[in-house]
Amino acid sequence: MLFWVMTRFGTPLKPSATRILLLGSGELGKEVVIETMRLGVEVIACDRYENAPAMQVAHRSHVFNMRDGTMIRKIVEQEKPDFIVPEIEAIATDTLVELEKEGWTVIPTARATRLTMDRQGIRQLAAETLKLPTSPYRFAGSLEELEAGAEAVGFPCFIKPTMSSSGHGQSQVKNPSGLKKAWEHAMEAGRGKTGKVIVEGKINFDYEITLLTVRHAGGISFCAPVGHIQIDGDYRESWQPHPMSKKALARAQHIAKKVVNELCLPAPRASRQAGRKAGRGIFGVELFVKGDMVWFSEVSPRPHDTGMVTMVSQNMSEMELHVRAILGLPIPCLRRGRGRQAEIPCCPGASVAILANMKTDNPVYIGVEKALKTPGTWVRIFGKPSSPDHRRMGVALAIGKDVRKAREKAMKSAKAVRVT
Repeated sequence: MLFWVMTRFGTPLKPSATRILLLGSGELGKEVVIETMRLGVEVIACDRYENAPAMQVAHRSHVFNMRDGTMIRKIVEQEKPDFIVPEIEAIATDTLVELEKEGWTVIPTARATRLTMDRQGIRQLAAETLKLPTSPYRFAGSLEELEAGAEAVGFPCFIKPTMSSSGHGQSQVKNPSGLKKAWEHAMEAGRGKTGKVIVEGKINFDYEITLLTVRHAGGISFCAPVGHIQIDGDYRESWQPHPMSKKALARAQHIAKKVVNELCLPAPRASRQAGRKAGRGIFGVELFVKGDMVWFSEVSPRPHDTGMVTMVSQNMSEMELHVRAILGLPIPCLRRGRGRQAEIPCCPGASVAILANMKTDNPVYIGVEKALKTPGTWVRIFGKPSSPDHRRMGVALAIGKDVRKAREKAMKSAKAVRVT
């Protein structure tokens, strides 16, 4: 039997307020802020540029580079948040580790944020510590090491900066002649300048999924598998539920649970001072699947872009699940899956990204009324103040009698919207 400690909520902008400091203020953070405010929590949003999406709905905001640990500490000491919630990868994780040791609560844990920011850290944890199946891989800190690593894993292979996201700096290389260009691209376009890349061998998988996994006061719960399409590592389309065999689903849940539980282990001192036994929040666990075989790929300790479909496919979106987990609130599950794993119910749904393939400092959206003509469709405009050249600016969402119909409706809605 599970018991919850009585949660105390104050009033925003009053001394009694419960405060969340959001580090990174993109479109996923915007939805987190909205869900948080519904519970009367005060939110302070931070990012490297003004008027980021989450800033537009937060109580107040700060603009600074998230990799500046001195500024993070300054804002934490100024705002005195109950929870520090990273929303992006490129962040001063060493400072978060120090703050957690001092008693501040980092979601899910500072260790999880540090490990998942760096592909080297999370891959070694999964493959070498937890002994989970992954693609063959090597790490390289020079072109010469990359050449040796590519020879070891074989061609075709994938070159990725050890710190990046949304496909920045990634390349597929089919033969040795493409390695130099891939190395230069990774060094120039990666979001974090670690000077290293991971070279991964290709797995002949049937499909790739995101298994949204929530660690909360009552244990671990899973959302139905989210199928998705990525182009150059960037999410373009997702749908839920993606069909899987019972054996593959059980293996996917087993892998996700092992990774999430490991990442949620707190430092002993942090656990005592922060008053919690382990980390909590939602994780986007990416997995490759072929038949009944499952391989671990990556994990994000926060809402996942492919999980935007849950805004229409579930009665609790991944953002609401994240907020409930952060605040220690119940997440009741209406059914139990194989192995008695708790699962969040869903209906067939789909999402398609709305892109701006142009440079603009004054985005204008045309065709929203056309996108919303079909019953069971929604559009979310993120409110990003600019597009540097190619950027995700919104998402079309749809539900249908089955996944195929939902995908068709979402794609039609997305194509109706143009960014000018």
